[in-house]
Amino acid sequence: MPKYIWQQPNWTSFTWDEKVLLPLLSQIKLKQGMLVQKLSTLLSDDLTQSQAIILEQETIHTAAIEGETYNPEMVRSSIHNRLHLSTAGLPRADRHIDGIIDVIIDATSRPNQKLTLQKLFSWHASLFPTGYSKLLKINVAKLRDDTSGPMQVVSGSIGHEKVRFEAPPAHLLPQEMKVFLSWWQNSQSTQNGIIRAGIAHFFFVTIHPFDDGNGRLARALADMALAQDDAFPHRYYSMSQAILSQKKVYYDILEKSQKGQQDLTPWLLWFAECLLLALNNSDILLHNIFAKTSFWQKHFAISINERQRKALNKILDVGEKNFIGGLTTRKYIGINHGISRRTAVREIQDLILKGILIQNPGLGRNVSYGLN
Repeated sequence: MPKYIWQQPNWTSFTWDEKVLLPLLSQIKLKQGMLVQKLSTLLSDDLTQSQAIILEQETIHTAAIEGETYNPEMVRSSIHNRLHLSTAGLPRADRHIDGIIDVIIDATSRPNQKLTLQKLFSWHASLFPTGYSKLLKINVAKLRDDTSGPMQVVSGSIGHEKVRFEAPPAHLLPQEMKVFLSWWQNSQSTQNGIIRAGIAHFFFVTIHPFDDGNGRLARALADMALAQDDAFPHRYYSMSQAILSQKKVYYDILEKSQKGQQDLTPWLLWFAECLLLALNNSDILLHNIFAKTSFWQKHFAISINERQRKALNKILDVGEKNFIGGLTTRKYIGINHGISRRTAVREIQDLILKGILIQNPGLGRNVSYGLN
């Protein structure tokens, strides 16, 4: 009896219950329309800034799903460099960060390019520029050969490992990838775009064609399929951020589906719910961007220095409701490293006199300030 879906005859003949998915798909389309309408009112610079923030979230979170931690400032530096934004004061990113950003941008800004095995090889090479995954030498820009044994997805501590999934053996990969690429080409005009994106993610990660990086590439392919579907030239939400917030459920539903039949309804339902969460997160982000734009339009004629501007942008980027405790002297010093307490107090008072900040209720050490 087959243990995994790929061991079944004609395993790629996926099915799903459209009636179960339809209400959620309708919600997603409505939310996408609302967000695109909002984005269309942004000025070019603000649109680029929003794209930079989304790319930063996607890069950091797709790595975090795999247990990797990226320096946010390095990620920001790499993205700003690619979007021709200022990189002043930002550190130079390393090649691994540059590589994953190149893949995400290529997948989402040029979604209608032809997907080939060579294209996937180029993405894989971008993910692993040194030829190593951490300390392990891997096959880069080529299909895995299983010389070290079968490809298994394992969880648990050393000595208590649990095999969650075993991928198809290496000798089947050329044919499996041929089927995948043919499906990708033919499905764009015949399948619902959101369902197709969910299938692409599941299909690719089940084949698991590379020694490492399969999850990141599967998520890039899903983003590429979604970009083909919504036909908007900029990324405006982060699926990986939503997936990371449900990481355990992600792996559980993936494992269950890979050990099930060809009916992908549970997986696609989860994928659609995750997409809706990503869109809702983006709505909050866009609200902050609109608030920031409106704020600076209102105060454009007021003269302030760069330290004051940096502190105000920090509040606006987070969103005032999420800037817990308001702006304090200590936080102002933390945002502007190296300044004295006296300077911080003087510059905060200057912002109050200019009508930009107001003092929140509280005295003594509890004094804090909010936007007016």
